[in-house]
Amino acid sequence: MGGDLGHPACTMLTSAAARVPFDADQQRIESFGRAIDAISREVEADLGEKDAAHIGRIGLVSRSAEALGRALIHFSFEPVAFGLGVAALWLHKSLELMEIGHMALHGAYDRFPQASRYHAAFFRWKAPIDEASWRVAHNVRHHQYTNIEGRDPDLNFGVLRLSPRVPHRRAHSLQPVTNMTSWFGFATAINLHVTGMLDIYFERGRPQQLRDESPATMRAARRTFLSKLARYYGREYVFFPLLAGPFFWKVLLGNVLSEVGRDLYSAAVIYCGHVGAKDFPSGTRAKGRARWYVMQVEAARNIEVPHLVSILCGGLDRQIEHHLYPRLPPNRLREIAPRVRAVCEAHGIRYLSKGWLSTLREVMGELRNLSSPTATPLDAVV
Repeated sequence: MGGDLGHPACTMLTSAAARVPFDADQQRIESFGRAIDAISREVEADLGEKDAAHIGRIGLVSRSAEALGRALIHFSFEPVAFGLGVAALWLHKSLELMEIGHMALHGAYDRFPQASRYHAAFFRWKAPIDEASWRVAHNVRHHQYTNIEGRDPDLNFGVLRLSPRVPHRRAHSLQPVTNMTSWFGFATAINLHVTGMLDIYFERGRPQQLRDESPATMRAARRTFLSKLARYYGREYVFFPLLAGPFFWKVLLGNVLSEVGRDLYSAAVIYCGHVGAKDFPSGTRAKGRARWYVMQVEAARNIEVPHLVSILCGGLDRQIEHHLYPRLPPNRLREIAPRVRAVCEAHGIRYLSKGWLSTLREVMGELRNLSSPTATPLDAVV
């Protein structure tokens, strides 16, 4: 596949210790890889003005929603206008977190000069998440080693265990409660994860995000975490409320409600992307690009939502396509999803895609299951 989509080298990723479920006919797997590459070449050749125009429109909607939301919250004198203001500000924050921010930091818009405000090197996320830390933790570690125990840090969030291969701790027994609690501050929870703060407090001796556990490294991690947190929440919870003078409490309430709404919504989307999909033992590696594609497909799951909801999901409802083509803009993920599904089905590759509510029920059930030390890896049940 073309290097423009930013795929990791596929010399990484074969299971020397165990036979993986898709270790089947080599010819079938290679044919699958060629079909996935063919989609890539076709889409890359067509990228251009309409993709830059898409993110330009989304950015305009986001900025307009922010202006409207803040004005309504600031000047409202009755609940209806206040509620509309909270909804508009929620729309802005949801678009900024996912359709705009997540994909901008993947470099999805770097190839479009006319979309320079969304280039990864210069983009500043309107969310309490440090950009540089996220790019390493997400783009490098998660996308290269998706659902591989010990390599993908997204399987282990300190007190949250997202794979039965992660060693069970006593704190995991509470995860049906701690999981839901984290949803109310989900963006901050992500920042704790990617900056290495969870390493400091929960992963002593086995850091996931930090290069070492020296005092200097841990001090730097704390500064990074607190710097973005202070700048973002200082703006949301101090600066804008102060502008309202005696109505400080009203603006603060509106900003808190929009923030919590964004976090609940994004958590309900993001948890559906991998929880309950296949994961892999430590040391698993793929023998070549085609088998790496298979791992990406079987380690992810899609949710079926209407088009407008998909935009609010930032394309993360198309998690399978996102992992195959991590630098494609989300409008292209939605466009190629039927073709990717057809290729998977034609080659006997599991393509997991269900409605959002049914997927959420399965995810919550799996999280309850993972609170037990006897939880069994999915591929061991098949």
